Amino acid sequence: MGASESDKDRRIGRRALLVGGAAAAVGTAVLARGELAHLWWRLPGVRKPRVEGAVDFRGALWVAASSENFRWADRPDDYAIDRVIIHVTQGSYASAVKVFQDPAHQAAAHYIVRKDGDVTQMIRELDVAYHAGNREFNERSVGIEHEGFVDRPQDFTDAMYAASARLTANICERYGIPVDREHVIGHVEVPGTDHTDPGTHWDWDRYMGLVRRAEQA
Repeated sequence: MGASESDKDRRIGRRALLVGGAAAAVGTAVLARGELAHLWWRLPGVRKPRVEGAVDFRGALWVAASSENFRWADRPDDYAIDRVIIHVTQGSYASAVKVFQDPAHQAAAHYIVRKDGDVTQMIRELDVAYHAGNREFNERSVGIEHEGFVDRPQDFTDAMYAASARLTANICERYGIPVDREHVIGHVEVPGTDHTDPGTHWDWDRYMGLVRRAEQA
């Protein structure tokens, strides 16, 4: 698990948008449409309408993370999604849920997969979770945590692998993400991170095989 301090930058700088008014004070005369699409979420209290408790992956349990641990967005309209990032919680499922609900933690992933294969979603995929320790990768990815410890191969159960593979296959199918190791990566592979998960005991060959089979099912 990890957070990017730069990803928490909610400043507009010299550009200020006046909520509820017709005026916009900006450094230049007009903001480009593309720039506005990336700035709307910076307005205090503004977020696109969404169904409370809705999940993106059928069968997932919804447990909301603290809004301090992610950024409201409207992906993939404002940021294209082209990565799935695999994490390990370095703790229990309960401890992961607890810290993701803690506003002081400043980090959370979209999903947690338990050892028994149950999947919990804590952040909508359309929002930017603080999980990768790299702002660009946060904006372009979906993060999946897995209950357990990197040095305990027994934590990576058959049920966990199978459920996570179905989840990743579903994400890849919905966003047109290639099922390969360039686009399905470990936290350790994110540029600039100091994390080592999912670790040497994570069986990538097995996992990717399961993802491909789930995609074809």
